[in-house]
Amino acid sequence: MLTPPAARPRQLSLRRQLLLWLLLPQLVLWLGAAFLAHSMAMSYAGEVIDRSLAKSSRALARQVKPFGNGFYIDFPQAAREILEQDPDDRIYYMVSSPPEAFLLGEPAMPQPPAGLPRKAGETFFYDGRIKRLEVRVAALYLPAGTPDRPELMLVQVAKSRALNAELARKILRDMGLPLLAVMLLTSVLVWAGISRGLSPLRHLRRSVENRSPRDLAPIEIDNAPSEVRALARAINELLHEVDGQVAQQRRFIADAAHQLRTPLAGLKSQSELVRAELAATPPDVSSASRQLQQVETSVARSIRLINQLLALARAEPEAGLQLAALDLRQLAREVTSEAVPQALARDIDLGLEAEDAPLPVAGHGGLLRELLANLIDNAIQYTPPGGEVTVRLRRGAGTVTLQVCDNGPGIPESEREQVFARFYRGRAEGQGKGCGLGLAIVQEIARRHHTRIVLSDNPPHGLVASVDFTLLPH
Repeated sequence: MLTPPAARPRQLSLRRQLLLWLLLPQLVLWLGAAFLAHSMAMSYAGEVIDRSLAKSSRALARQVKPFGNGFYIDFPQAAREILEQDPDDRIYYMVSSPPEAFLLGEPAMPQPPAGLPRKAGETFFYDGRIKRLEVRVAALYLPAGTPDRPELMLVQVAKSRALNAELARKILRDMGLPLLAVMLLTSVLVWAGISRGLSPLRHLRRSVENRSPRDLAPIEIDNAPSEVRALARAINELLHEVDGQVAQQRRFIADAAHQLRTPLAGLKSQSELVRAELAATPPDVSSASRQLQQVETSVARSIRLINQLLALARAEPEAGLQLAALDLRQLAREVTSEAVPQALARDIDLGLEAEDAPLPVAGHGGLLRELLANLIDNAIQYTPPGGEVTVRLRRGAGTVTLQVCDNGPGIPESEREQVFARFYRGRAEGQGKGCGLGLAIVQEIARRHHTRIVLSDNPPHGLVASVDFTLLPH
């Protein structure tokens, strides 16, 4: 049982990594700033409330004056109603002397903590509870009694701590909204800065994506940061090395083909001379003549293979194929005329159907000649003697179609994709003398001209090879 490969972990893009590394620390800092702002707001609000309570306790203390063995209280009912009329901002108060003896105010006022020092004239603050209500209390001790019997008077004023929290929320809101706006603005600026910084990488990616796989020209990056230029230089060095290796491979194929073609041509010439001499000999040497015929056939096939290897090397040029305007009608006429002797040798009727007007297209003359020559050669090789091969040019709406039609055995539809593979000959291997490179060369040349070859049936039997080209304006 095959074990499925483990799923690769999802890789974060460079943009996301930069955003995480830039925004996460800022988010931590912003949260710390928010916590600090909240603490400061609570501190400032508590300080404001404490000052208000201290001032109220001293104001209340001025209304209670020692008088003999008692106290004179100057606290009108109207003043009490003002202090107690707002339930949300109500001020609780109590006066006692000695501190445990109630004189007036709120009897449920929480007593000061046991450890709180009793110093006359100083205000102390503590938290307490009045009827389940959290309050902040200010306690003020004042001297009272007589010189013979000195006592202390305790004045307490309290406010709900909800007021403290409300004031802190207002301060935090006033501080937090600008802080949030700054955070959002900073995020936008960080995003824009990252996008701006990564734009040279996007340009480099588009430069690589939009080029042909055979385009090994250096990548040009203008006004790019040094890091991107270093990456582009590394890619250019790699492209240069690959280009050198490809060029060396092409030179090797071309040199090898040239070196092999010369001795094979000499061998063919010698075999033809020997065959001519044997033709004048008695019939008992006919066996040697047949063997010599097989040698000539093998030599011819080897020469054809070498020529096609050369054509294939030329069909895979280096980057930047230069296309020029040419007359496809004239090119087809010349190539067809050159193939007439080969067709006559195999008793094939070779013809050309084209209009008299020029058919200008953009192309490479040498490669288009090779394309048409291979199509005609294939048709002649696989068409039986007595058959027909027709080169046809059809003008369309802004296009011209080059067709080579034959009435040979054709190619089954199931094999029409495979026949473009190099050295593939299919079911027709026993027919003709091809070596399986012709259609591969045609496909490569068509691709270099931004078009494609299409194979279809030629009823009642045979094959039609079609290539479309864009017509140039006259």
